[in-house]
Amino acid sequence: MEKKYAGIIGIGSYVPEKVITNADLEKTIDTSDSWIVERTGIRERRVVAEGQATSDLATIAAERALADAGVSAEELDLIIVATVTPDMVFPSVACLVQNNLKAVNAAAFDLTAVCSGFMYALVTGTTFIQTGMYKKILIIGAEALSTITDWTDRNTAILFGDGAGAAVLAEVPEGFGVLGVHLGAEGAGGDLLKMPAGGSRLPASADTVAQRLHYTRMDGNEVFKFAVKVMGEAVKQALEMANLTSDDITYLVPHQANIRIIQSAAKRVGMPMDKVVVNVDKYGNTSAASIPIVLDEAVKTGKIKKGDTIAMVGFGGGLTWAASIVKWSK
Repeated sequence: MEKKYAGIIGIGSYVPEKVITNADLEKTIDTSDSWIVERTGIRERRVVAEGQATSDLATIAAERALADAGVSAEELDLIIVATVTPDMVFPSVACLVQNNLKAVNAAAFDLTAVCSGFMYALVTGTTFIQTGMYKKILIIGAEALSTITDWTDRNTAILFGDGAGAAVLAEVPEGFGVLGVHLGAEGAGGDLLKMPAGGSRLPASADTVAQRLHYTRMDGNEVFKFAVKVMGEAVKQALEMANLTSDDITYLVPHQANIRIIQSAAKRVGMPMDKVVVNVDKYGNTSAASIPIVLDEAVKTGKIKKGDTIAMVGFGGGLTWAASIVKWSK
């Protein structure tokens, strides 16, 4: 069978209008703007309006990606949404988005890999296209993390934000698109980053709510060490699959978790910071939405151009990690 190349033919993103700055957080928790910026690089983050849910963010990002690709919703064969903050346990966000878009011919499902989610969706969608099963796939990373953030916990309240990014995948010319990928997981580290309650282990009850178990819990130091180690290694593995080296990378597009993690990962990959795409200062950590949002900004501003080779890499709860090497075809 002739090898098919799959890539991104359209991209879009959306962030809510409401901004929470570090100065706002200073009023409610024991922290300071200088402390947050020094340790994370984050200056502000976006949060959903009252009544706004993950599917709302995802739908707007999806509409923008479809418009950018020149693809109608009816042409879509599949919708994959990466999220850990679905509107509800079921139906999936992907089904809600399918209905919003009137993508009547598309199958739809969610996947959960936390901050690695968009990369997992990219690899999944790419595989469907390379096998010839589907021709046009919409992948979305969307999160309303503010809804599961404990705003009294200064260790996590400073980090997270809301938003969505989407991409349309299709067959692209030979030599373009996704050239190399790497996925990984280490379930033994699951306790380092989790939301304890709300599932079948600890169903919602007055007791779980009282113990604040429906919020994100994180061991920041251990997650930091894990991220620094795994991000560089994941990029190297994906480069190896693509038969490329770090010298071939035009830009590194990392998950926007923390500026110090990004700097460390860039160093391990051998990329100067002027070749690293960053917007963590404006949006904080938006989990699965982070990579497509920063990618969309870089494309729309003309930073990333046709023929550029980009390395995208993320890590998240699970623990999970993922990287892909993409030659930009648009």
